[in-house]
Amino acid sequence: MVITVFITDILLGVVTTCTAADVPTGAQQATTKDSHSSIEDDFDYDENDKLARYYLVFPANRPDCHLTANMKSDKGSVNAEVEGDALERIFPNYVSDGTDPRCMAAWLERGTDKSLTGYTMPHLHFESSGPPTAKDKLQFDQWHMVTCKRQEVCFINYQSKRPLRMYWVPPEYATSQRDDNFDNKRLQVELAYGEKKTHCFFSYIGHVFDVYGFDADDGINFYDRIVIEYTSTRAFGTSPPSSSQRFDDLQKLETNVRRALATEWSKHFEVKRTFSSLGFSKGRLPNDVFASMGAFYYNNRNNVVNEEWEGKGFFVNWWEADVKFVAIPWRLKEIWQLRLATLVSAWSGVEVEQTSMYGLRQYQGGARLLSHVDRKPTHAVSLIVNIAQNNLANPWPVEVFDHADRLHEVAMIPGDIVYYESAKNLHSRNRPLTCREGGCSFVNLFTHYRPVNDGDQWFSNFDDMPNRPSPLLDGQVDYDQDNTICTLSSASQVDEGRIGVGTVDCHDSRLGPHISPTLYKASSAQHLFQWWKATEDPNFIGYGYAKEMHDIEDDNDAGNDDGSGSPSLQNSEATKTNSGNDEL
Repeated sequence: MVITVFITDILLGVVTTCTAADVPTGAQQATTKDSHSSIEDDFDYDENDKLARYYLVFPANRPDCHLTANMKSDKGSVNAEVEGDALERIFPNYVSDGTDPRCMAAWLERGTDKSLTGYTMPHLHFESSGPPTAKDKLQFDQWHMVTCKRQEVCFINYQSKRPLRMYWVPPEYATSQRDDNFDNKRLQVELAYGEKKTHCFFSYIGHVFDVYGFDADDGINFYDRIVIEYTSTRAFGTSPPSSSQRFDDLQKLETNVRRALATEWSKHFEVKRTFSSLGFSKGRLPNDVFASMGAFYYNNRNNVVNEEWEGKGFFVNWWEADVKFVAIPWRLKEIWQLRLATLVSAWSGVEVEQTSMYGLRQYQGGARLLSHVDRKPTHAVSLIVNIAQNNLANPWPVEVFDHADRLHEVAMIPGDIVYYESAKNLHSRNRPLTCREGGCSFVNLFTHYRPVNDGDQWFSNFDDMPNRPSPLLDGQVDYDQDNTICTLSSASQVDEGRIGVGTVDCHDSRLGPHISPTLYKASSAQHLFQWWKATEDPNFIGYGYAKEMHDIEDDNDAGNDDGSGSPSLQNSEATKTNSGNDEL
């Protein structure tokens, strides 16, 4: 029987018809009988310990499960029975004593890290309610074809101002030899120039597309062949620089930065509604979500383009360091965001709705991010997710000023998340990203939420405030009056070039474990500016007692400490104020 599945393209509203014969090309192989019991040893991994192919896996020794018992592997994936430790990880709720009537299957994604293989997102699991029926077979086949084999792919034309033409090549014509006979292809899309004209659609593993560029006389001047391997975003040609603007005039740059920081300092007083005592917290992604995100980035790591920053401000130093980007296809973005919403709801104590997701942004060596708050109507509570980092010389902490503008610096490793109240709490990465020889990268995802039913005026609803932790305000901890109570923890190992993030103990658990090793605290926009200037040195360790705490003898900043870890502003052009009205 040939099963026909009707698939709606969520972006175009186009319905395409695919038969089982279309998905994908490649000769059928013998039914798989090998049983996999070890995640580490029995699956194929590439040189980077990432899953080298897709796997359709199911519990071993279940000949009664006709959904999977007679399935054959194909060119796009391998079918495998699992038992032992592999079975326990992939199907933790399966009863393996022979009494469980359910038939189960899971799809393991290519590019998944070995440490996370087997932790699979819920939509990539199939389970019958009992002994399999004919209806279960139809549902399984549709799940396998639509959820597993089908991939969302996005394409950007940076090759030509004239549209590129992308053609689908039927399997019978998808030979290794180039064929410019357009009667043997079907036009999929004319791809206009630029990131704003990115085009996304659904295809299948193994499907082939030919991409052509044409000159004014309709002569071919560009050709590329694409074989669909995974969910992806890919650009043809070279993306333009992040911005055509450059800053050769340091004074002009500093003037722009002062103005931007003055605006952000003022804005961070506008929101009064809070959700946590400090305004942020560190957490960890669930393994299945991290596996999915990590696989997407790994598969697309060579598809990065320059992020466009023309006219968008100075918050990323795109004039000094390249800012790269990998766009997430829409359906995958929705899956991730809805899953992360449950984490944010639990942390914030209110049910939230997603408003936006941004990324993946890939920072390069020398990158800095200016102190700022996010858009008030949509960014009530947010997540920073670290997806990957490579070849860093030092940790690159995210900086968050809490509800009393005490500075915290949070080091992250891949899979870590930072919850933060992004429209209220200033956040940044002012220390430059430092690399070992050969360059480095730091890949983040940003996702944003607000309370449901409150809309873009969420900050005006204070009904739930009595049920939320009270903000830890200025003067409520001894540290605010005397930072000399802080010490380095016994576990501190601050080597040369490492600033000791996460090693400060101010002997009050309410402050958490991330007080900046500089003991820095802001009380004006001028302090934000001075922090930006000071951290041009990625190993800046602070003033006064902070240096003493780190056994650094330096009299150069004598008189530059106001006793709270911040530089004195007595001789500064700006006066100390909490009004947010600094004249800079």
